Amino acid sequence: MVPKDRSFLFRVREALPDLHPAEKRLGEFVCDFPGELASYSAQELAALAHVSKATVTRFIQRLGYDTYEEARRHARAERQTGSRLFLANSTDASSVQSVKAHIAQGIANLEATFVSIPDSQIEAAAAAILQARKVWVIGFRSSQPFASYLQWQLTQVIENISVIPGAGQTMGEHLVSLRDDDVVVFFAMRRRIAQIDAIIDQIRRSKSSLLYVTDESAPFETSATWHFQCQTLAPGPLFNHTSVMALCHLLITRCLEKAGVEGRTRLRNIEALNEGLDEL
Repeated sequence: MVPKDRSFLFRVREALPDLHPAEKRLGEFVCDFPGELASYSAQELAALAHVSKATVTRFIQRLGYDTYEEARRHARAERQTGSRLFLANSTDASSVQSVKAHIAQGIANLEATFVSIPDSQIEAAAAAILQARKVWVIGFRSSQPFASYLQWQLTQVIENISVIPGAGQTMGEHLVSLRDDDVVVFFAMRRRIAQIDAIIDQIRRSKSSLLYVTDESAPFETSATWHFQCQTLAPGPLFNHTSVMALCHLLITRCLEKAGVEGRTRLRNIEALNEGLDEL
């Protein structure tokens, strides 16, 4: 029996090696398309996986659920914050989404994202970044590339900015240094790490300003100075992060504009050093 405190998909994967052939076929189907269980009745799932309803019942019991409805509620809850797999379905598995569909969704994501972010908040966040003693940028898993990109671009404008944690480092080694005149930019696109609440709590305790950037599934963070929610819907099985990159670009551009002569001078000096060192 699989422990009941485990996620829905963990239960399925743990049970797979010991399942009978029909149940294993159902288990592999559910691993590929877990959202199907969240969306359909037992009879409908049986038809999709080409097994009997009795096989579905035995499979659910092997996972540690008392009823199919209990398993479906668990899958539905996991779909809200979990893997993108929960948003894929078997009918789309062999289809190819058109380029136009991806472009249209990217545009829709941009529009939905920036409708919810007033210009005044972008201006305030950019001003705070420029005035901060130090800017700390955090991003785990899929968020890490956005954290690195923001830091790389903002280095053209400001001096004291770091992505944390670095290789071989822990968060504690950096969070201990947070001050009330710092800004923390925290990218937290799903799936988010388990320690996220503890990290946010420590940022709050430090009284640093928090710019929290998430996808649309994250609950609004009331302790953040700014919480920008980016829409990431996509026609395929992966999240569309177009709006996240657009937000990064907008923040960087605003910072450069607000930095004025000082910012342009730093950028000009960087270019001169690059040329003098023959690095580019």
